[in-house]
Amino acid sequence: MRQATVTINRDALQYNLNRVKQLAPKAKIVSMVKANAYGHGLENSLSALAQSDAFGVACLEEAIEIRQLGFNQPVTLIEGVFSEDEMQIVLDNHFECMIHHQQQLDWLRQYKTQYQEKKLKVWVKLNSGMNRLGFKFPEIINVIQSLKADGFECVLAMHFANADSDDHPMNEQQKQQFLQVREACAPILCSCCNSAAIIKWPELHFDYVRPGVMLYGASPFADRSVHDLDLKPVMTFSAEIIALNHIHTGEKVGYGSTVTAEKEMDIAIVSIGYGDGYPRAYVSPNTVVVNDQTVNLFGRVSMDMMSIDVTGLNASIGDAVELWGEQRLVDDVAKANGTIGYELLCRLSNRPVRIVK
Repeated sequence: MRQATVTINRDALQYNLNRVKQLAPKAKIVSMVKANAYGHGLENSLSALAQSDAFGVACLEEAIEIRQLGFNQPVTLIEGVFSEDEMQIVLDNHFECMIHHQQQLDWLRQYKTQYQEKKLKVWVKLNSGMNRLGFKFPEIINVIQSLKADGFECVLAMHFANADSDDHPMNEQQKQQFLQVREACAPILCSCCNSAAIIKWPELHFDYVRPGVMLYGASPFADRSVHDLDLKPVMTFSAEIIALNHIHTGEKVGYGSTVTAEKEMDIAIVSIGYGDGYPRAYVSPNTVVVNDQTVNLFGRVSMDMMSIDVTGLNASIGDAVELWGEQRLVDDVAKANGTIGYELLCRLSNRPVRIVK
């Protein structure tokens, strides 16, 4: 059998959840499990995240899967419903909605009695400058006050655009807008912290925090690794050496013949490629780990295979190759590919075998 595997360490996932609890001991934790738990597998991840106070998803289909798997915690649809007919499904399954435009507000009011009977909270999104979703200031104050007057329990929510940056001026702008709305609408439950904000701004934890990538052992910061943050990588993506080639000076390797041996070299062929979700292009030298040694990729990644330089390593067919995991962090692979760890985790194909431990 072709050896391309994604191993999920549920103990590490639980460890990272407990790390969030240490950082935000007074806040309820809404664990973000959208996009198939950031590519880790929803079913596998929920069992390790069972001590979460609630879950956050992007759409109704993801929320329904949580219920089908037997988890009864509150679930927040962070983009809300996409059509009026979804509202009845929301009510039947006790989901909570984020609202961010007038049409959603109208739909909510049409189901006011049922929504309130089920004691569901309304999450109201503030657009404080990111300009994706939400009501702008000061309109949101009127929205929240009218909802409260109608008997709805509200959660004021916001998302930081630059929480991973220490000195971005938008951070202070967003903070101040959020605090203004919070004061104008008091008393009100509040939530504004993603992974980076949870770590950086404990004074903003308020009632709910929404950890995402930190749960899965990737860093929300470009300059701080998961080890710096006392988090553990949850996913190990690995493959095996399936062939060994000795090449001479001047010989070329791979599609496009883009690399040329400048000396005698041993090249290993690894059973992984972009068909499995490993990125094809990289903007700086990229590496993998073989027998606890870091080695360079050599040439282009193809659909099913890649070539690596194992000169002097005494490598053998069948040796394991860590593409990312404990030794080669997914964030470092992402940096070499000009992207972020989130993308690599989420875009894995279904071809690699999933192993849960």
